[in-house]
Amino acid sequence: MAGVLVLAEVGNGRIQSSSLELLAAARKLADSLGEDVGAALLGGDSSGHADTAIAHGADRVFVVDDPLLADSQIDAHLAAYEHAAGEASASVVLVGRTPNGRDIGPRLAFRLGVGVAQDCVDLDVDSETGRVVATRPVYGGNALAKVTFPGDGPQVVVLRGKVFEPLEADSSRSGEVVSLQPGLDASVVKAKLVDTVQSEAEGVRLEDATVVVSGGRGLGGPEPFEDIEALAKLFGGAMGASRAACDAGWLDHSYQVGLTGKTITPDLYITVAISGASQHLAGCSGSKHIVAINRDPEANIFKEASFGVVGDWKAVLPAFTETVRELLES
Repeated sequence: MAGVLVLAEVGNGRIQSSSLELLAAARKLADSLGEDVGAALLGGDSSGHADTAIAHGADRVFVVDDPLLADSQIDAHLAAYEHAAGEASASVVLVGRTPNGRDIGPRLAFRLGVGVAQDCVDLDVDSETGRVVATRPVYGGNALAKVTFPGDGPQVVVLRGKVFEPLEADSSRSGEVVSLQPGLDASVVKAKLVDTVQSEAEGVRLEDATVVVSGGRGLGGPEPFEDIEALAKLFGGAMGASRAACDAGWLDHSYQVGLTGKTITPDLYITVAISGASQHLAGCSGSKHIVAINRDPEANIFKEASFGVVGDWKAVLPAFTETVRELLES
């Protein structure tokens, strides 16, 4: 059956981008192991997304349908994914580090009686043992550790977002769609969903932006973030912030870039008054180009930056923004 199984998530009528990234990671592992890639999709309407999963690398799609899945209960989802993993005879299970994935990954591993590799940023295969070797940050992102799995049981990996690029969709790929009816008992649901609150957001998502402009503690308060946002809008990008700025209450933590925030991979990342702590760099190291503005010439951010400006942001940022505006208007 499917040697590498992706626990795919569907939202807003499409397979989430994090799940397409998992399929790319699964394809890498499966090609090394000589196995197939499977994707588990939950809900009766998920069958319409099977072609998308196959086009992005899946060989087999398990569509799990059950009345309990209609209410988005995490316990029901966990039981459904467990059923799919068993039906797929999966040797490797890949889970995205999403709000649901962070909950489901370790709980699924416990049910399978195996360990879990959390918050991974790369995957490979040990040529001698044929077991997965996962790379994950440790010591607050100051070092990377390679971990593997003993024995011969299933291997559960929770993979950080934006570390794999989704494969180009190939509509010529063919695959099998398997319908599963697990017949879940209502007793599996231990929690009650009281309410779902959706917040409206304007502009491009921070994780999807090709240009991100972030501010740090060196800005001194929340007001300068208006200038940060103005520059981001000029580029058609998104605004971000360091953990220190979010912890100070200047911005909501949904803007946080870093190890405990969001991982971004923009083409251009502009940091203003951010020193470049390892926690922050762990979330932006995938940026193609980093431009740093900081008055401290010894700031760690300059070690990672493609271009750097040493100076007070109050003098540099307005001139920088005006120059960008003139260039875009010319």
